[in-house]
Amino acid sequence: MEHSEEFLKLTDEAKSRIKEVTVAEATKRMGDGAALVDVREDNEWSAGHASGAVHMGRGVIERDVVQKFPDKSAELILYCGGGFRSALAAESLQKMGYTNVHSMAGGWKAWKDSGAPVE
Repeated sequence: MEHSEEFLKLTDEAKSRIKEVTVAEATKRMGDGAALVDVREDNEWSAGHASGAVHMGRGVIERDVVQKFPDKSAELILYCGGGFRSALAAESLQKMGYTNVHSMAGGWKAWKDSGAPVE
């Protein structure tokens, strides 16, 4: 997918304010109790997703996250298709007071390419 210059600027700015992790780091952290959160659209989730992930689409995560993860120090690793939307969502959650939130670099594409388990 080709992204606009404006979108890339916005996501680059968000990435400067959040932490990113690799797929390998994400899988290790999941083993230590981190939650993997898929922020893609419903149709993307239905087509396949990372094993062990929970789905909270980018359009509703700010509305629903507190009910699902009331502990704002819980480790959350967000991913989308390529790591752009998850960076925006991670920044938004930080603004909501979440202190241990990350975006997975490369997103779903990187997850699949690594051979990590999928559903």
